[in-house]
Amino acid sequence: MVTTTPPATEKNRSRRATSAARPGDRIFSGLSKGSGITLLVIMAAIAVFLTYRTVLAVSKDEANFFTTFEWNPAGSPPVFGIAVLAFGTIVSSVIAMVIAVPVAIGIALFISHYAPRKLAKPLAYVVDLLAAVPSIIYGLWGAIFLVPYLDGLNQWLDQYLGWTYIFDKSADGVARNLFTVGILLAIMILPIITNVTREVFLQAPKMHEEAALALGATRWEVIRMAVLPFGRSGIISASMLGLGRALGETMAVAVVLSPSFVLSGHLLDPGGGTFAQNIAAKFNEANEFGRDALIASGLVLFVITLLVNGAARWIIARRKEYSGANA
Repeated sequence: MVTTTPPATEKNRSRRATSAARPGDRIFSGLSKGSGITLLVIMAAIAVFLTYRTVLAVSKDEANFFTTFEWNPAGSPPVFGIAVLAFGTIVSSVIAMVIAVPVAIGIALFISHYAPRKLAKPLAYVVDLLAAVPSIIYGLWGAIFLVPYLDGLNQWLDQYLGWTYIFDKSADGVARNLFTVGILLAIMILPIITNVTREVFLQAPKMHEEAALALGATRWEVIRMAVLPFGRSGIISASMLGLGRALGETMAVAVVLSPSFVLSGHLLDPGGGTFAQNIAAKFNEANEFGRDALIASGLVLFVITLLVNGAARWIIARRKEYSGANA
């Protein structure tokens, strides 16, 4: 009679794996967990600090913090609100995303699937360099070059699309408006979105592409059926990275925009403002209470950023095929 030993259970296997773990593995695991916990503690500390200073400021605000179109925390009584700042931040970021995302996807596809290797590498290197340009350089370029040359575009939009109200230019002035800020932000976030998207497209399974080509699919059909579905989560992640920079951009917006606390749906009219630009412009001259008011606006930007990133993670996790695991 032949006796056989029962197979090891999963619990026994896990115990053996744990007992056989090397010291380096345990150290690395501990460092990884510690890093994650440290990150959560830092985020919680930032949230607590911003919330505490916000409560101090809003408790003394004589106006509605969310709907007031004025910023005068040094007045008597103090009156300030974030309506104009929230509108300017969201609108300029949306304009930037509408312009940058399609262009970035096109550039990434060209570099990864269309351009010859001799051209793809230098072009990718140039895109990488654009991502490293400081924001103040973009701001100076926008103020000196972009603003004067956009006057003609603003007039053309006013002439032919002014009936849409959005592009109706009702006030005279140079192109220091939210539309110009959105174009400048699109140029700034374009390298970030392009780099991440390009790397994701290069990871698409070659077997799927070759199988589609073998079945007679064209180059575009291969990209539409094999590359884009695989890279969907990467496109969303890259877009969120770009949106994060657009929401928090400070110096470039401060140099280009002509700020005012007038809420207007005419994107071509000078004026408007963003959270980051307002904080950078008023922080040095503000008293202690004024800085608390600026910190309160910073908390709103902090919450908006968390909501945007949370929405992106939800979109990616909503369906399994977004992750590319089944590709």
